[in-house]
Amino acid sequence: MTRDDLIAMLREQTPACGSARDALIAGGDFVVWEGLVPANRHAGVFRRRMLHALRRDHTIDGLADSVDILKRAGEEPLRTGCIDAVDKSSRFTIFLNSTATEVVACFGGRRPATPLESADAPE
Repeated sequence: MTRDDLIAMLREQTPACGSARDALIAGGDFVVWEGLVPANRHAGVFRRRMLHALRRDHTIDGLADSVDILKRAGEEPLRTGCIDAVDKSSRFTIFLNSTATEVVACFGGRRPATPLESADAPE
């Protein structure tokens, strides 16, 4: 899969797709792993992550939509990948069909500042 292929596949599946596409256009790195995992297994994992993030008052663009999409996809085998912005300030998780020809769901966005980064910020 080429960068242009992935850019074309990121449409409006979730609210995070546009930002993920922009990160790729700007030259961000991406990887799509070979293994296949049933969509509903991803749904369970990322539902727990979503609940944990909500308890910390942290929202993740497209996560709730992605969990819903993954639940509806049931046992469909999916590939997983990620996209990192050039400056590593944002990361997106992507889910593709088994042949890696269609993006099924996408979530992510700006990474929260780490305590060290927060401490180094000018006051």
